[in-house]
Amino acid sequence: MAKKNENLQPVKVWDLPTRIFHWTLVTLMIMQWLTAENSSTMDYHVWGGYTVLILVLFRLIWGVVGSETARFSAFVRGPGAALDYVKALLRGETPLYLGHNPMGGWSIVAMLVLLLVQAGTGLFANDDILIEGPLYSWVSKSTSDWLTTIHKLNFNLLLAVIAVHISAVLFYLLVKRENLIHPMLSGRKHLSSEQIDAAPRMVSPWLGLVVLAVAGGVVWLLVR
Repeated sequence: MAKKNENLQPVKVWDLPTRIFHWTLVTLMIMQWLTAENSSTMDYHVWGGYTVLILVLFRLIWGVVGSETARFSAFVRGPGAALDYVKALLRGETPLYLGHNPMGGWSIVAMLVLLLVQAGTGLFANDDILIEGPLYSWVSKSTSDWLTTIHKLNFNLLLAVIAVHISAVLFYLLVKRENLIHPMLSGRKHLSSEQIDAAPRMVSPWLGLVVLAVAGGVVWLLVR
C-alpha cells in the first residue's frame, strides 16, 4: 500500500474561487436556515439572501470564464452520460472524473437553479409584519404573497437537494472510498500517473475577484 501511495501525484482540480464559493455557501445556508423563522434575526436573513444572490451570480459567470473543472461545459453532460454513470456505479465501478461526475454536475445545476429562485423570490417577499423585500413595491401585494409562498416551498426543495448532495458525498467516502471533501478543501486530488491525461487548466484567482465584484455590483444596483 505504501508503494502504491508513493506513486500518487497531487493534481490541482479545484481553484481557490470555486472552493471559497463552496464553503461560503455552506456557511450561508446554515445561517439562512437558522434566521428564517425568527423576526429578531430577519435583518441577517435579508443580508444573507443578498450574499447568496451574489454568490449564485458569481458561480454562473465563473461557470463560463473560470478554471476548466469549474466550467459548465466540463461537467454538464446529457442524460445518456448520467445514465451510463449510474449503470457503472451499479456494476461496482467508479469512473474517474477530475471535477464533477455527470450526476454531480446535474446536482450542481439543480442547486444553482433553486438558489436563484430562492434569492430571487426573496427580493419580492414579505412577512405581513415588518419585513419586505427590496423589490416588494414592484409587484402587487397578492403577487408578493404568492412569491413569498414560493420562497418558503422552494427552501424545502433546496434542503432536499442539499440532503441528497451530502448523502452522495458520504456514499463516496464510506462505500467507494473516495474522499470528495478533501479536494474541495485543498484543491488537489492524489492520482496515479495512469489516471492523469493532463492537469485541468486553472485561471488566475484575481479573475475570480473581478467576477465577484461584477456580481456584487449587479446585486447592489438591483437592491439599492
